[in-house]
Order: sequence, then C-alpha cells, then structure tokens
Amino acid sequence: MCGIAGIVSLEGLPPDAAARTTAMRDVLAHRGPDEAGIFTDDRASLGHRRLSIVDLSTGHQPLANEDQSIWIVFNGEIYNHAQIRRDLEARGHQYKTRSDTETIVHAYEQWGDDCVRRLRGMFAFAMWDARRRRLLLVRDRLGIKPLYWAMAGNLLLFGSEIKALLASGYLDPQPNIDAIPELLGTRYLSGTETLFRGIRKLLPGHMLAFERGEVRTRQYWDVPVGHHDGLSELGRKPTARQISDRFLDLLEESVRLRLMSDVPLGMFLSGGIDSSAIAAIMANLIDRPLQTFSVAFKDSAFNELEYARAVARAIHADSHEVVIDESDFFGALPKLVWHEDEPIAHPSSVALYFVSALARRHVTVVLTGEGSDELLAGYGKYPRIAWNWRVGTVYERMLPRALRTYIARVPPPLISARPAP
Repeated sequence: MCGIAGIVSLEGLPPDAAARTTAMRDVLAHRGPDEAGIFTDDRASLGHRRLSIVDLSTGHQPLANEDQSIWIVFNGEIYNHAQIRRDLEARGHQYKTRSDTETIVHAYEQWGDDCVRRLRGMFAFAMWDARRRRLLLVRDRLGIKPLYWAMAGNLLLFGSEIKALLASGYLDPQPNIDAIPELLGTRYLSGTETLFRGIRKLLPGHMLAFERGEVRTRQYWDVPVGHHDGLSELGRKPTARQISDRFLDLLEESVRLRLMSDVPLGMFLSGGIDSSAIAAIMANLIDRPLQTFSVAFKDSAFNELEYARAVARAIHADSHEVVIDESDFFGALPKLVWHEDEPIAHPSSVALYFVSALARRHVTVVLTGEGSDELLAGYGKYPRIAWNWRVGTVYERMLPRALRTYIARVPPPLISARPAP
C-alpha cells in the first residue's frame, strides 16, 4: 500500500502549504516506507509515501503527464494497465515510466473522468488538473483502498487516513456524537460519516470533483444485480453447475491478475475455505513454493493452525506461523487504535496485525481471503441482514421520519444482569 495526502485551494494556497502537506504525508510513513514525494503549485499541494510494488526504479510520485499540467498521487494497483497502455500509446501518448500510475494520468487525458470505468484494480487517487483548476478524488469500486476528505474554510484536505488530515493543523478534532449509535449497533459506519466531525469518507465506487469552489460527488459504479455475467448468451437461466464453473473461472482470473508485482508475494492462510482456495490456485500459478503466513491465539479454543498446516502441506507451501497470547493482544491495542483512527471493533484486527508483521519479514505483498464471507453469505448474519432490510421497509412506512431520527440517535439502554437469588 501507499499513502496519499494533500491540500487544494482554488483561491490560492497559504505560504506554508508545502510544510503542512509534508506533515500530512509523513504521518503516513508506515503506509509507504520506500520513498516520499511532494508537488506544490499556487493552488494544490500533493504528498505521497510509496511502498514500491510495480516499476521499482522509475515509478516515483507525484507523477505528471508530458507537459506537467496534470499531477497524480495514487495508492493501489491497476491490474489491466498493460492493456490500457497499448491503447493509449497507439493514440499517441508518450510514457516515461513502466508504472500503472502513469496509465491513469494518460487515461484521464484521453477519456476524462470516464477513464475510471476502464480501470480494473484497487485504488484511491487524487488528480490535480492545473489547467482546469480542478481536483478529482476517486475510490475503487469496492472501497478496498481508503480515502478521506474535509473542508477547512476554502481548503479541501484529503488523505489515506484520518490522521493525515489532522496532521495538517487546519482541523480541530471533535467527536461525531451522532455517529456513535450506528457504531455501537453495527461496529462500523456505513455512510460518509466518520467518528470525527467534519471528516468524511469517499464511498466505494464514487468520485469527488472540487472546482469553482464547489464539491460534487457522484457514483460511477454499483454492484450489479440480476445479471449473469458471461452466462447470458445461454438464453435461459443458468444451472448451478454453470454458475459454479463461471465462478471458478473468475476466481482463477482474479488470483492471476493479483500476481502482477515486481516484489515477493505471499498468502495469509487461515485454513478456512476462502484462503485455502486462493492459496491452492496461487500455488499452481507460480514457479516456486508459495510463502504462507498464519496466526493463532495461544488459547486452544481459538487456535486453528492445524487446518492451515494441512493446507500448506497439501500445496507444498513454505509456511510461517505466529502465536499470540493475552498480553500480546492487549499490548497491541493502543497502537492499532492509532492506526485505524477508530475503536477496534473486531478481534481479528489484532491477529491481522501480528501476521502482517510476520509476513513483512519475508514478502512485500500478500493475498488474502477477505471479502468472501460477504460475497457468498458465509455467516448466518448475512441472511439475517437481508431479512432486516425487508422489515426495515415496513418500519420506514409506519414511523414518521422525525421519530425514526430520534430513535437512531438514542443508544439502547444497557442491561445489567442481576445475580440469581
């Protein structure tokens, strides 16, 4: 991953904008330990911390087009950048690097904001169009890469993490009290709000344009519903076998795309179906033993290393393990809260920190099985959520908006269990 941050004012930046951007950028050093860069003109200041993955020698950021009228800071990977590059070069665009970052710049020159529809990958980027005095912020379709923004007077601030915005010195951190009931009820915030008043998330599949003193956001993608991609040519409802075959094809293609890297790759392996399937596919696509990384709690009730070991043996992986205890868990919480900019809602976040530290000693990039439970309703809570959605429509019809707003802002009473007499 990389870290991006910046300040934009369409009326002209203050004299210390570069210094403030540097502070915003460097608080993200953990996201990009390899390089740091900054670009500043009279209206925009962009900062970047780089973790080098593709084009290690020339992919420095911020990066510009041929005449330096368009600048970008980018976090992520564009898996189809080589195909897009061939198209753009055929149209006359001149490249100076091999990086996927430069492809975004030239794609924007060629197709404008619609270029994002051609990008296949995980990404968050900020594009400064100096001629048009326009900032464009974009986040990938599923929100894999984070991006936050806020207004401070006539300044727009953005960053990969909330702490980058606070490091600007322009914002007075204040709690967003209205967001607490949703956080307590669901353990996350589903919309643009954060726990800091005035700091917002750019939602997945959305872009934000800042020009002529106005902020405008729009959605460029949403989850397709009711489509059978690749199966519609059958002219009838596909069978379960046809759907499963298509799913396997897409899964193998997705794993193959994510092997695009100029640095060592590994795999987080829990021994569950999701990570095991990806590890097995990955092992067949590389010409060396796969490096796998597993974590478990010392308490045997939460230790599933035997499953991970069985998978590692089956695919002839070079496996690595870490076991954490209670002191490790609680000792890591202050640091993890700082990293996440919000309360730790899931114990798995702590385990993920320790297995990430283990993996970093061996590889630079890892694949994971994250997201499969959400995609395939892997837990019982997902069917329950679907039922709640149906019930929610009745709730909205029967209760006035003012009453629903009041109920949403009042957390449920704490129930204390009394000991039996």
